[in-house]
Amino acid sequence: MKRKIVITGMGLVSPLGSDLALFWERISSGKSGIRRIQAFDASPLASQIAGEVIEFDANEYLSSKEQRRMDMFCHYAIAAASRAVKDSGLDMEKEDPTRMGAAVGSGIGGLQTLETQYGVLLEKGPDRCSPFMIPQMISNMASGNIAIAQNLKGPNFGVVSACATALHSIGAGMRIIERGDADVMLAGGSEAAVCMLGVCGFCTLRALSTRNDEPERASRPFDADRNGFVIAEGGAVVVLEEMERAKKRGARIYCEAAGIGMTCDAYHMTAPAEGGEGATRAMQLGMADAGLGPEDIDYINAHGTSTQLNDKAETMAIKSAFGKDRARKIMISSSKSMTGHLLGAAGGIETVICALATQNGVAPPTINYETPDPACDLDYVPNTAKETKIRACMNNSLGFGGHNASLVLKAM
Repeated sequence: MKRKIVITGMGLVSPLGSDLALFWERISSGKSGIRRIQAFDASPLASQIAGEVIEFDANEYLSSKEQRRMDMFCHYAIAAASRAVKDSGLDMEKEDPTRMGAAVGSGIGGLQTLETQYGVLLEKGPDRCSPFMIPQMISNMASGNIAIAQNLKGPNFGVVSACATALHSIGAGMRIIERGDADVMLAGGSEAAVCMLGVCGFCTLRALSTRNDEPERASRPFDADRNGFVIAEGGAVVVLEEMERAKKRGARIYCEAAGIGMTCDAYHMTAPAEGGEGATRAMQLGMADAGLGPEDIDYINAHGTSTQLNDKAETMAIKSAFGKDRARKIMISSSKSMTGHLLGAAGGIETVICALATQNGVAPPTINYETPDPACDLDYVPNTAKETKIRACMNNSLGFGGHNASLVLKAM
């Protein structure tokens, strides 16, 4: 019999804050965390807006020496993990560290370090580059540094699968617990690509919104006037725990992590497969893994990037996975309309949102939905949250490279 897994703790660092209650209040009220970029002069770029992390103090989690030896994506990951562990009520000094692990990834890793150190190389020569450059850059250091901070001696690795990174990490953590290789896994993603090099790269792909004069209105998933996603940064980690163990210690349980579906388009580097075929299969597999059918899912947190191709393909995929009639009855929203797109951390942030939506009985809105698109004709919870019972929900992440993941959460 498959071991059941629950979420007992959650932590995040986001453009809408790092306090869980405040974050949920802002998400459920439709507040945008997108603004003009403050971290550097973005005036040469076509897109000059982002979901930057503003309300964050790394000194709460790391010494000055530790901060200098890590890229910002690790700062976010360690902070999110620390908050998740505290939220879970786990007493790490009394736990068996060999039965606890971490699967926390990053889509890009230490891009800020790469940008800075390449500048040092050009200006001062190779002897002046930091000896910490490589361990600062590599994506697995999010998970590795979390393990050091929390004394986790079980399975530990970092997933890299673009925008599907965090959901793949959560799915991997679920499988590890199901197999009995660990009892607790910290899982999620972290990203800090809001720098000149990162934004430039996505600008040249023509993937970003150029609505620079209206930052808060720039991310508009499923709206006919959408013109690209808004890059964002942050991190999110959830504590996955075997259900009977969690109940025995009297843990507060947010929801059951009931199923995960993972597929690949095998189609194109950046564009989704025609008709969203790969996403359709991921959703179907996620429901099957959870032992649920289309009639059991009440809410979907869509990948919903605010790009022309993604939103249309995902709409088609939802219709294919659920059937057109059922699809029209499901509440669907994209929280990227408020947070922007956190790339490899997106699925982690959105899993937190799904868990809180299920617990509170509220489907958060898709803000900036003003002009309907005939190709996107489902219920996207436009502009205002809906209070409703959510028995089970789905979280979709669809990444460059054709990576698709669909996580299913069940109310307890």
